[in-house]
Amino acid sequence: MTAHAPAAAAGTVTLGGDLPVRRMGYGAMRITGEGIWGDPPDRDAAIALLQRAVELGIDLIDTADSYGPFVSEDLIRDALHTGGSDPYDGVVIATKGGLIRTGPGEWHALGRPEYLRFACEMSLRRLAVDTIDLYQLHRIDPEVPAEEQFGVLAELQSEGKIRHVGLSEVSVAQLTAAQDHLPIASVQNRYNLLDRGSEDVLEACTDQGIAFLPWFPVAVGDLARPGGPLDEVSTRTGASPAQLALAWLLARSPVMAPIPGTSSTAHLEENTSAAEVRLDEDVLTALDGLAR
Repeated sequence: MTAHAPAAAAGTVTLGGDLPVRRMGYGAMRITGEGIWGDPPDRDAAIALLQRAVELGIDLIDTADSYGPFVSEDLIRDALHTGGSDPYDGVVIATKGGLIRTGPGEWHALGRPEYLRFACEMSLRRLAVDTIDLYQLHRIDPEVPAEEQFGVLAELQSEGKIRHVGLSEVSVAQLTAAQDHLPIASVQNRYNLLDRGSEDVLEACTDQGIAFLPWFPVAVGDLARPGGPLDEVSTRTGASPAQLALAWLLARSPVMAPIPGTSSTAHLEENTSAAEVRLDEDVLTALDGLAR
């Protein structure tokens, strides 16, 4: 009997023209300690959560060397690495470099080319792979010429250490500038029902077939309060507020690939099941109007 894999219902988006992934992923930031710092309270539970994500049909797991730091990548290796010729058995592990940590909740951009090369090499080692399928520049460092940051990523790609390159928190102009140096397979910007500040970036990605990975995709807040607008739609559809937020994202663009993160298996299962939620035009119109 085949296990139920709800993530498959989201359909796929193709990274860089040759790497299809399901459009419902998992963001592995919350499996670390408080403040995204240190080990999780229960390491075995974090490993079980990652394994459950794959059982649910998720084949895109997003992480970063700064999550922990290093803890998230280590957990992913321990939970999912097979030791075989296909180390993650078809699951794409997307990681990021370019932010350093000085304590819980503290993040600082560092885009010097020698550091980005070092960060990539160490992620290769921690994940125990020869090539990272999707390596993302976590932030463009304003203190370092952007072309130097893009240039070292192009070098790492030409050396076979990176298969595809992504960007995080960029404008359309920055995306265009990066494309002068190398192909961009994905963009990871904050985007959700209430925060649509990256609408122009999403449009550019949709036009060009670039995967758009919205971070903080479930941000319903007061909208889900009893009697609130999401509570009302939830009652009508039978979907939870979180599922409505994710299903709206999936309907927004064919390149949209949400990566909701959680440390709870129950929330993971709820989020992933959003791929099976189908919203009619009336519901989509109501959700579209929430930000306005």
